Amino acid sequence: MKESFKKQAKNYRYYTDSNTGSELTRSTLVLVLAGGQGSRLKGLTKWRAKPAVPFGGKYRIIDFALSNCVNSGLRRIGVLTQYKSHSLIRHLQRAWGFMRAEIGEFVELIPAQQRVDNEWYRGTADALYQNIDIIRRHGPENVIVLGGDHIYTMDYSKMLYVHAASGADLTVGCIEVPCEEAKGFGVMSVDEDFRITKFSEKPSDPEPVPGKPDKSLASMGIYIFSTAYLYASLIEDAEDPNSAHDFGKDIVPKSISACDARAYPFLQDDGTPAYWRDVGTVDSYWKANMELCAIEPELNLYARDWPIWTYQTQHPPAKFIFDDDDVRGQAIDSLVSGGCIISGALVKRSVIFFATEIERGTVIKDSVILPKVSIGQNCRISRAVIDKACHIEDGMVIGEDLEADSKRFHVTENGIVLVTPEMLGQHLYVVDKQELTASLITA
Repeated sequence: MKESFKKQAKNYRYYTDSNTGSELTRSTLVLVLAGGQGSRLKGLTKWRAKPAVPFGGKYRIIDFALSNCVNSGLRRIGVLTQYKSHSLIRHLQRAWGFMRAEIGEFVELIPAQQRVDNEWYRGTADALYQNIDIIRRHGPENVIVLGGDHIYTMDYSKMLYVHAASGADLTVGCIEVPCEEAKGFGVMSVDEDFRITKFSEKPSDPEPVPGKPDKSLASMGIYIFSTAYLYASLIEDAEDPNSAHDFGKDIVPKSISACDARAYPFLQDDGTPAYWRDVGTVDSYWKANMELCAIEPELNLYARDWPIWTYQTQHPPAKFIFDDDDVRGQAIDSLVSGGCIISGALVKRSVIFFATEIERGTVIKDSVILPKVSIGQNCRISRAVIDKACHIEDGMVIGEDLEADSKRFHVTENGIVLVTPEMLGQHLYVVDKQELTASLITA
């Protein structure tokens, strides 16, 4: 396995040292699947698509995949949307409109349009099939398909160069995870040249990596297709009445015997697994945010050579006021974004999004506070996720009595408390029950 990985690295150096590398990126189309409902995030995705969920103090989840594309030199990008996409589309228009179409750069919104028939997207593969005419119009040599709902930084060009050098029809990005965690992923078995010999979607008994009995190779949901093979696979899948029309369940398993399918391990320079997080549950979302509070977090948001691009809200710097013994505005081991006012409150090991106000006497610990939240005086909040625009009244205690919290809020198995405006009786959406219509005020 190590020798095969060295061979991949050699192929990568060849492409990056020649003009072939830039030609490859220019002739590649990236399609970001961003239409998922993300139901396991509960109230966080009731009114927004999962890729639009805020993360890390100032970003949206989709910003990480799109930033990886731009930083990798891949600037022909289509974003496929479907579920409650208003907030996502608005963010993409504000944050990602800087591409220069006249030189072939774009982030193109591709909403579900029923282009083939009167069906909405039936799965990830069907989402591409329904837009196959758009893909053809761009004329790519390779197509990268990736999800817009994971947190990581990755140079996709390295994977693209290895895909091209190997001559593979399909390359699947993968990462080593503990076998127990792999039960929730697509798991690959590979030979010494990283050819995929078996692919199992969410297996009950994941097969370990050779020589690592406690690790499995899990799919990251990143696929690189040669365009000809992609077209053939999508058309065949669309005609299969028994298919779920999904890459992980259908396209990849069938490809193992039908083509040259390879795995690409996502590793750091020293050969150890790189940072990658699936934030599909409230617990994993909370944990990934908390990891950013570490002194040296695995995910470096401050790397100048790999910036995470997003919409820059126009807010003044964060402000901390009062410096008396009993009232002091302070934040320790925390991320505090612009427009925040910490007024005689204590914030510890927390992520505070922009335009949030926290009043005197309040203590926030191990929590994620989304944008435009107002928290009153003498509150205590711990191990919680507070959704956007919540108003927390004076004296409220969250996260200390989980039995009491569960009567009002959503409490996870690991004891993380999710609070949304609706749970507080603060309806941000006007609902006319007679007409059965809902109009969005804010998202």
